[in-house]
Amino acid sequence: MNLGQILHDLLFDYTLRTVAMGSAALGLVSGVLGAFAVLRRQSLLGDAISHAALPGVALAFLLTMSRAPLVLVLGATLSGWLGTLFVITVTRQTRIKQDTALGIVLSVFFGFGMLLLSIIQRMPTASKAGLDKFLFGQAATLMSRDVVTTAALGAAALLVVLLLWKEFKLLSFDPAFMKSVGYPVRRLDILLTTLMVIAIVIGLQTVGVVLMSAMLVAPAAAARQWTDKLGRMVLLSGGFGALVGVLGAVTSAQVGRLPTGPTIVLYVSGIVVVSLLAAPDRGIVAQLRRRRRQRVQFAAEALAIHLLNHEGAPDAAVETAIAHLRQHLQWDESFAERVTRRTITSGLAERSNGHLRLTSYGREVARRAMAR
Repeated sequence: MNLGQILHDLLFDYTLRTVAMGSAALGLVSGVLGAFAVLRRQSLLGDAISHAALPGVALAFLLTMSRAPLVLVLGATLSGWLGTLFVITVTRQTRIKQDTALGIVLSVFFGFGMLLLSIIQRMPTASKAGLDKFLFGQAATLMSRDVVTTAALGAAALLVVLLLWKEFKLLSFDPAFMKSVGYPVRRLDILLTTLMVIAIVIGLQTVGVVLMSAMLVAPAAAARQWTDKLGRMVLLSGGFGALVGVLGAVTSAQVGRLPTGPTIVLYVSGIVVVSLLAAPDRGIVAQLRRRRRQRVQFAAEALAIHLLNHEGAPDAAVETAIAHLRQHLQWDESFAERVTRRTITSGLAERSNGHLRLTSYGREVARRAMAR
């Protein structure tokens, strides 16, 4: 199917449009808030919250017998928030480390949620419950009211981030300084974590408990590779999240029996891999190139030192011959050619009749290198 047909379906096909809008909204919100989670080294908190939200969904259904998105989201929010407060309290008031507290919340809350789901399945209304979609997500069942709920809660969370941008920025980079100047660090910490809870619970129906943590962490991890500025990172992270939401919805619609949630996660994983490889400064390819250039530069300085040590000596004619240098320094031919070229192009030496002669700049560089 061509791009024109895909764009037409995105605009006029109700199911595809609804799923794409809901997934994009989820990706945008989780990407923005996930940037703060990654910077604060709280990536695993998203996994714990998503699992802690499951019993809230089940309890909300048991108490109200309603599958209304707002009711289930409120239940998930309350449960996830309680799990988060448990982690924060235990970490601060006891000697238990954060990873241990996260493990406790994840296992206990998720186990309790599975127990409640098994109880619901034995009820006469089990066929109408459909709560198992919160485990792995079922984006194809999204309706307009679900998208409205997601968009409203997400917009509220993003508005809070915008209003408290300076405070959240300080909280992410220097909470000690923030506390010293009188900011309510604890309250802001709880508020930011609450916004993360909201981002997670609105995504449970789309990608589910198991995969939701990827939507919180992966876009931010990818964005971190491309920039050192918080503002750019947040924008990139939100953009990556929205993009993979639309791509996952479109791909799922074009390929039969392909679930949307896992497809979205695969797309965002692909963006992470590309970012890790191709980012201009932090990418693996850029690092390899930088190390290669540094190796050649160090070798060029070593060559300059060698030339300086033999400058004016009786064996200067031999020791400055390019063919002899390659053999003496035990470099292979290709590496020796790169080093020789770098030595000349950087102004350290000049080529003359198969020999290398130091320039005044090369002598200065060689002396500084020897003094280090």
